[in-house]
Amino acid sequence: MDSQTALRKDIIATCQKMNAAGLNVGSAGNLSVRIKDGFLITPSGIPYDRMTPDQIVEMDLDGHYYGDFIPSSEWRFHYDILKARPDVEVVLHSHATHCAILACCHLDIPPIHYMIGVSGGTLVKCSGYAPFGTQELSVEALAALGSRNACLLGNHGVITVGQTLAGAFNVLEEVENLARIYIGTRLLGGGALLSEGQMDVVLQRFKTYGKQASEIDPAITERVEPPVHGGQHLH
Repeated sequence: MDSQTALRKDIIATCQKMNAAGLNVGSAGNLSVRIKDGFLITPSGIPYDRMTPDQIVEMDLDGHYYGDFIPSSEWRFHYDILKARPDVEVVLHSHATHCAILACCHLDIPPIHYMIGVSGGTLVKCSGYAPFGTQELSVEALAALGSRNACLLGNHGVITVGQTLAGAFNVLEEVENLARIYIGTRLLGGGALLSEGQMDVVLQRFKTYGKQASEIDPAITERVEPPVHGGQHLH
């Protein structure tokens, strides 16, 4: 199996996992992954449980698509995000329920919980509304996303980005949970937001979050400290 065939299968598996986890419904949502000179993107209107690797569409960075299948109607914001953000390898979009509820109210997710740090900033910003599949929506998405890893799309859904398929999926999971938490705090009359100073510490600590010792930059002083290493084996 060549690497692109394996990647196409991984794209489909991630979309199926997204639906199975309750983070999307039906054939809504879409997913793209950067490749040399372009990107792969899910096709328009084909249910994930029936999608095959040959139906994943290849596009170049001039906006052309290749093969027999039309790309997702939201190809524009995938194209524009991947062009504007060289740090991004994967763009994932879904209609996750709690994110969509906040998006329909044009509400950002503020720093109600420290895990907002997975978004790469101190909030998950909601864009204004624009019709799906339009360049206007792409402009709104880029503005709301900025340099962060997630944004809400007004009256629509959520976009997450990452370096890997698993990374973008994990951000989606966490942002949907943050949306659920934020809705809950609003039902109880509001929550205690973290301050700018508290979030500065959180964002510094997130630079070492989930990493092993060999992956951590020793120059980062605000970090999650492990216990003292006692050798290779206890017994």
